[in-house]
Amino acid sequence: MGDAFIRHIELLGYEKRFFPSQHYVYMFLVKWNDLSEKVVYRRFTEIYEFHKALKEMFPIESGDINIENRIIPHLPAPKWFDGQRSTENRQGTLAEYCYTLVNLPHKISRCLHVVNFFKVRHDDMNPVTDSQIKKPEVFLLPKDSKKNPTDITGPIVLQTYRAIADYEKNSTSEMALKAGDMVDVVEKSENGWWFCQLKNKRGWVPAAYLEPLDGPDESEEQEPNYAGEAYVVQKSYTAVEEDELTLKEGDTIEVIHKLLDGWWVIRKDETTGYYPSMYLQKAGEVNTSVKSELRNRGAPPRRSTIRNVKSIHKQGRKQISQETYRRNSKKYIQNQRRMRGNSQNKANVIIEKNEPEDNKPKAQPAVPPRPSKDLILNRCTESTWRKIL
Repeated sequence: MGDAFIRHIELLGYEKRFFPSQHYVYMFLVKWNDLSEKVVYRRFTEIYEFHKALKEMFPIESGDINIENRIIPHLPAPKWFDGQRSTENRQGTLAEYCYTLVNLPHKISRCLHVVNFFKVRHDDMNPVTDSQIKKPEVFLLPKDSKKNPTDITGPIVLQTYRAIADYEKNSTSEMALKAGDMVDVVEKSENGWWFCQLKNKRGWVPAAYLEPLDGPDESEEQEPNYAGEAYVVQKSYTAVEEDELTLKEGDTIEVIHKLLDGWWVIRKDETTGYYPSMYLQKAGEVNTSVKSELRNRGAPPRRSTIRNVKSIHKQGRKQISQETYRRNSKKYIQNQRRMRGNSQNKANVIIEKNEPEDNKPKAQPAVPPRPSKDLILNRCTESTWRKIL
């Protein structure tokens, strides 16, 4: 593989730290060309110094010679005192800056200055802490509101989960676990891989290996939706377990239950089974290079395949059997067909009733009987009498 370069930079939020003194650092998820993903922490003063140096390296693209040629994005200077409000309000601008930076011409976006600044440092993997100082407060930026500072969450105490079994990592972006390890979850991805931190370590962990401390986690999952959502298979998969489905790229299916471990229950015609969610894409969505590259990773392990599970909860998760999925799904499909059939029959009946009435001749008004001679003589005028006499 050639020189390393950055595919994507995502602003996750910021941390309020209390050692060696109170300060703020931004959290970035940096995705590299080797598909590794690292979280790095940078103060805004560092980012601004990086930005100034980048402008000096590329004076034409920074607009120093001709403002019309500027393509390097703007970045406001740090304030004399950067407090929490300014740190929070700056996130939308910073997220936009990172997006534009990565999409600049390669001579800029892949230069050593950019690559070296976002490389993982010793402090990123081993942040300076002090047991006597309280834990940093984490403020996460919601994915659907990165440009709206008013929607910033926080302060957030990250959810703590416990590992139910040993896990050996399979890539540098993952993190190994031992049964009983307590990890803080930074990001939950619906593909079944969660980004976690454990003391000085950070990395992706299969959600199937984690359990919340307060009990089984089925309450976090959505209820089955037997109406189904239309998805398209983006990567073929051959079933390994009996309750999984084998599908080919391009197949259209319906998702009826989205599970936390990244293995969703899907319906193909009238057959149901498990399929890796990371190989699916919602119908109508645009495929991106980032999504395509992520699909090159292996699917996360399923909960049912984990051996030597050591849970701290007496009550296990309430799992729905595949037979229940099939029965309820079949029942839903039959009800829909019956409703469509009934509506069609009603329409036919209305048409049949209307047709004969349309063909019938319209009724004519009845002709009243002629009054008798005596009635005319009693009630009518003299001129009328003369006509009948």
